[in-house]
Amino acid sequence: MKAQEIMESDHPVLSATDSLFKAASLMREEACNRIPVIDRGGFYVGMIDKNRVLAAFMDCWITTVEQIVDYSIPFLDPEQELDPELLKENEVLAVCSNTGELLGVCTLQRFADFLIKREKYLKAVIDALLQSSTNAIVVVDKNGYITGFNYVAEKIVGIKSEEAIGRWIGEVILETGLPDVIKSGQHQFNQRMMINSTVVITNRSPIIQNGEIVGALGTFQDISELESVSRELKSTQELKTELDAIIESSYDGIYVTDGRGKTLRVNSAYERITGVKAQEVIGEYMDDLVRRGYYSDSATLHVLKKRAPVTIMQKIKSGVEVIVTGNPIFNEKGEIIRVVTNVRDITELNFLKEQLEKTKMLSERYHSELEHLRTQQLQHEDIIVRSPEMQKVLELTTRVAAVNSTVLITGESGVGKEIIAKMLHTLSPRKDGPLIKINCGAIPENLLESELFGYVDGAFTGARKNGKPGMIELADKGTLFLDEIGEMPLSLQVKLLRVIQEHEIVRVGGTKPIKVDVRYVAATNRDLEEMVGKGLFREDLYYRLNVVVIKVPALRNRSADIPPLIAHFINKYNRQYGMNKQMSKEAIEALTNYNWPGNVRELENMIERLMIMVDGRRIDLEHLPDYIRECKDRKDSGASFAKIIPLKQAVAETESKLISSALKEYGSMEKAAKALGVARTTVLRKMQKYNLLKEEIKMD
Repeated sequence: MKAQEIMESDHPVLSATDSLFKAASLMREEACNRIPVIDRGGFYVGMIDKNRVLAAFMDCWITTVEQIVDYSIPFLDPEQELDPELLKENEVLAVCSNTGELLGVCTLQRFADFLIKREKYLKAVIDALLQSSTNAIVVVDKNGYITGFNYVAEKIVGIKSEEAIGRWIGEVILETGLPDVIKSGQHQFNQRMMINSTVVITNRSPIIQNGEIVGALGTFQDISELESVSRELKSTQELKTELDAIIESSYDGIYVTDGRGKTLRVNSAYERITGVKAQEVIGEYMDDLVRRGYYSDSATLHVLKKRAPVTIMQKIKSGVEVIVTGNPIFNEKGEIIRVVTNVRDITELNFLKEQLEKTKMLSERYHSELEHLRTQQLQHEDIIVRSPEMQKVLELTTRVAAVNSTVLITGESGVGKEIIAKMLHTLSPRKDGPLIKINCGAIPENLLESELFGYVDGAFTGARKNGKPGMIELADKGTLFLDEIGEMPLSLQVKLLRVIQEHEIVRVGGTKPIKVDVRYVAATNRDLEEMVGKGLFREDLYYRLNVVVIKVPALRNRSADIPPLIAHFINKYNRQYGMNKQMSKEAIEALTNYNWPGNVRELENMIERLMIMVDGRRIDLEHLPDYIRECKDRKDSGASFAKIIPLKQAVAETESKLISSALKEYGSMEKAAKALGVARTTVLRKMQKYNLLKEEIKMD
């Protein structure tokens, strides 16, 4: 800093001839302790201070300033570098020209004010630099406490600068590395780190003053957007690579020009078909190529003129004749920016036509094999098949699905008749249409008719305004699944028969027939033929439904399906309930040996109950109900006798024990008969024979 930078030109000045009283008055008025003194020519001669004035008043003989001037105090040149220690020692120093003329003074107070002002200015400049930076900047002192924290840092870290300044850096930002920089004095560049959810690149530098580390500075550049752009660029490059691969892998020739007909690229297939090399045409304009005889005509030029796709026959200079189809590509302004031309050799087309005819000849041969494979490879979350019995059912279902015949699905409750109905629909040509299910036994008789056939406005009290379509109408172009068809009232059976035969319905309360295109699939667990004989089911409807019958065997008759079904249900409920349970081999064997009168539904319910009730990860034999464990024990132990008895007697004892056990287990004669695989009358007859009527059972 030079003397003239803080020089005061208006500081009080005394002449050597001034009186002592004038000096004292000036010091009091101007509140200054030291005043420079000049001679009559205006040249600096020295300084007087308050102490000298006071001492002079003590000596009555001193009357002028000249008598108390201190000639030893140095003066400063305006261009001279200011020595703070010298100024501190003298408080006021004169500034003179090279001829000795007094120009002003430098005071200690002015110097201090200047330093404070400069410090404020520098701080403001530093703050402005910090805040104007596009990167986050954090400054810490040598102890790691934050002294600088700009606006970008506030945004990234999520706290205001006034909250951050004065706190230890580790409390505000984890793992900044700034304490390490202070300790080592080494710079750290391009360090990747995460602040909250923001990815940043940071540079860290020590702050050194007079050879001593007094702090550290860290800059943090948010690269989240850069990484996003990088990913987009990578994705674009991958798309370009993919596009190049697609263009090159095309069997047809591809020729691309810009919106002015300038050739941009051709693929290798184009070179193969036409005999024209890429280097011959790339960069050339189509009108020039036509004029030079490369092509007889140009689809590209027609596209540019018509602004629409164009197909022409084109002859190449090599003599090859091709079919060319050009398509325009427009930008958002409606301008053509590319023309993509597809080129195909007629000779190759003829060859492909022959190949297509051969392929059609093979198509029918492979069709039946394909249907068989589709059945074998059918994987559905509800269809688990291993037994030969169910494989035959699925094969029949696959064949029947392809035609439009009415299907009757029979089998006990819980065997999966609804699953077969869904499979019939999914594999049929109607798979894109609706699959409508109605349970004929679950809807009251007085509502079933309106549910099936719908109704018109005002058909009955409470009817919707504008009416309502029925299930049959909703199933148009799809499949209607009539579950528990045996429960349908006789009064509705005749109406259903008419709909099946006439392919039209009339809504309840209406007169206008509505055409419907519906495939009918019915299901029952009852003996419809027996019901026909008893007058409980219409014979004509029975034979109309009984076109194709699919009988789903009971689970006890396809025990090979039980282990995979168990595994399927365990996996299902493991996923559903977030479990990881398994079942022991002994438990699986016991479940396999059980007769399952409730079929697959009962098995699934049993597995779900075991998954919920068993605490551990393993379901063992001990966790199964007693009646299922007894089935395993009976099978393992077999029939045993204390001594050899006549075979007829052994058979009688075995029958008696089995019937008695079945009656106790199921509590119903009909269920016991199903489990034993015999008719109900057979069970009743043998109960009378072996005196078992005293058993407490339900006589159903």
